[in-house]
Amino acid sequence: MTKSTHRVDDLGIKLPITQAAHTIAQQFANQQPNPTKAEQVRLNTLAVWVVNDYLQMMEIPTNLNVGDSWNPIMQLCTNVADLEISSVGRLECRPIKLPEQVCLMPPETWEDRVGYVVVQVDESLQEANLLGFIRSVDTELLPLHQLQPLEKLIDRIAHLKTSPIQTLINLSQWFIGQVDAGWETVESLRDLLESRPAYAFRGGVTTEESSNQPQAATKRAKLIDLGIQLVNQPLMLIVEISPEPNVQTSIRLQLHPTGNQIYLPEGLKLTVLDESGEVFLEAQARSADNYIQLQFRGEMQEQFSVGISLGDMSIKEHFII
Repeated sequence: MTKSTHRVDDLGIKLPITQAAHTIAQQFANQQPNPTKAEQVRLNTLAVWVVNDYLQMMEIPTNLNVGDSWNPIMQLCTNVADLEISSVGRLECRPIKLPEQVCLMPPETWEDRVGYVVVQVDESLQEANLLGFIRSVDTELLPLHQLQPLEKLIDRIAHLKTSPIQTLINLSQWFIGQVDAGWETVESLRDLLESRPAYAFRGGVTTEESSNQPQAATKRAKLIDLGIQLVNQPLMLIVEISPEPNVQTSIRLQLHPTGNQIYLPEGLKLTVLDESGEVFLEAQARSADNYIQLQFRGEMQEQFSVGISLGDMSIKEHFII
């Protein structure tokens, strides 16, 4: 799940800045209290307008005037350049000038964005170069060499349009004790199951906290119901995370039987899918498996899904690191 990078000069798409863009940018700039703020708003407006032109060319519907970047109060109080993409979400359009090699990403833009496009505006403000796209940021200064081609933006929009609205489970919050509803400690969930004999947990010692586990590791579990395929026999999905060097997180998934079953049903699949929906890892239960397991590493803000399936029944859980 490692992200690739590309040379910026391989990515750019140049577009003219229209007179209509200049007119609205000047109107917004005139409303600002000082020249510095006026220039910031002017560039933000031009960047949003040019990205909007590009998406219109790609036949991607947008709502140009509904974002914070078109709101006079938000222009004054924040440094945002967001563009609403219909049925998708907000795209941040960050402007830079030549010869800058890093792009400012204000902290107020780090959340509630489907991605970021960096727009290089020339000295005459007559032309803009769309340098590239990045899915997420967590630093104020983004080096341009980290940008990906604009095709990645188009792929991202297409994926979000075809995917149902997902509730993302934020794994990083688990480290500070903020755990999503439905996820319990393995011990508390096991106690709950043992109080209901029909659902008793019969897994092995692999669910116990081992003495050699990293101190910062945390583990949570959830019952997964595959309906008529496993009547009165939900599965227990265990997710264990631990921090690693280079701002990575180690993730281990285990799937256990409950009820009166010692083994998992043969053919049961545990799958990890990357952000684009492609299968990244997969394990399948054999006739005498009392659990199956997958382990991998991910980067901060990376998204993935965990699929559990048997026959034509399947369930997915969606995560962000």
